[in-house]
Amino acid sequence: MKIISIEHIKCPPRPPIEQLLDEVSELLRLDRVTKTILVDKDYNLSVEDYKRFHALKILGVRYIPVSVGFEEDVDLTLEELGFDKDLEYDPLKVCRNHSELIKACWPTPLIRLNSLSNHASDVWAKLEYLNPFSNSIKDRIGWYMVVDAFENNPQLSTSRLIYEASSTNTGIALACIGKSFNLKIKIYLPQTVQRCSDAYIRLLGSDVVRVPEQLTIQAINRVRQDAISDSALHINQFENDANFISHLRFTSKELDYQLRSINLKPRRIVCALGTSGHASAISFYFKSRYQDKVEVVGVQPARGELIPGMRRVETGMKWIHYVKIDELIDVTRREAIEGLVKVASRDGLPIGLSAGAVVAGLEKLSDIDGVSVLVFPDHFYKYVEFFTNCQIT
Repeated sequence: MKIISIEHIKCPPRPPIEQLLDEVSELLRLDRVTKTILVDKDYNLSVEDYKRFHALKILGVRYIPVSVGFEEDVDLTLEELGFDKDLEYDPLKVCRNHSELIKACWPTPLIRLNSLSNHASDVWAKLEYLNPFSNSIKDRIGWYMVVDAFENNPQLSTSRLIYEASSTNTGIALACIGKSFNLKIKIYLPQTVQRCSDAYIRLLGSDVVRVPEQLTIQAINRVRQDAISDSALHINQFENDANFISHLRFTSKELDYQLRSINLKPRRIVCALGTSGHASAISFYFKSRYQDKVEVVGVQPARGELIPGMRRVETGMKWIHYVKIDELIDVTRREAIEGLVKVASRDGLPIGLSAGAVVAGLEKLSDIDGVSVLVFPDHFYKYVEFFTNCQIT
């Protein structure tokens, strides 16, 4: 047995995420590896260890124990295999490219919300609006979907064109990240998206197409057909497993280690639902690690309501059906705005509408003792049109 860099292994492409979840869950639950990975003398992966290898890879370990010919017993923690290396970044934040820039912003801060906390309940927020490109959680998936496509999809290296439907944030993220990778980006915006989004994306050198659909998910067929016609890659945040993986490997792991660093364990985590990527990954990670000691709540727009970047489960979400979400909370746009105003005015944090919806969702839940964590996906600067059309008090 020897321990080698995971990058030295020659392996077939990653299977769909649903085929790996049992292996990933077991690794997170045990927090260790107990058997070697079988390879041949040239480090070609054995068929029987295909899923276990990819489970380790998407968790972000740097090293793996391997053996040739037969499996050997080992007892190595995930940290001994470099599971925590994703959290090590240059404290001086000197960046040579966009990949280094986004990693320099991680972990995104975790802050206590005094306005929502009391003697029994401690409420914390993970500030995803401090990502560098779109000031939103969508920077994570924009970056990782591109990196993953270069590794696993030869079409991108050939065409260098990406088409995507977005309600703003993923579009801005891709427009920024595309520059670092010398890509051309075309973003499709639904008619309901605020008009300033066109300007943001065009200023970043990408093309914008306004479509008649109300929701991004409704524009998928249009984007897919255009991508086929133009030999572009439809990166498709709604179906692309790199979305889920980015939040499993980075967002969830960060939150776990941040809480551990201050000797806290979460009782409840509240997330907004859009693609369901971060909510599903966080639920999967924490329930694998800590079982049902952690309650995960999804917040969605109430029927007939439009909240930018958010959707109802029945409009079609992929990963939420692979995990356990303990409760779904409906929130109106008015309630989302009120939640935004409450945190902005009392805690001095410039959160966006989806974050306001998360605050409103928390306030509809029964009180619990212990630690609650709210994931705040974005910043309020993109939503000025909504604020000018309603009275803020």
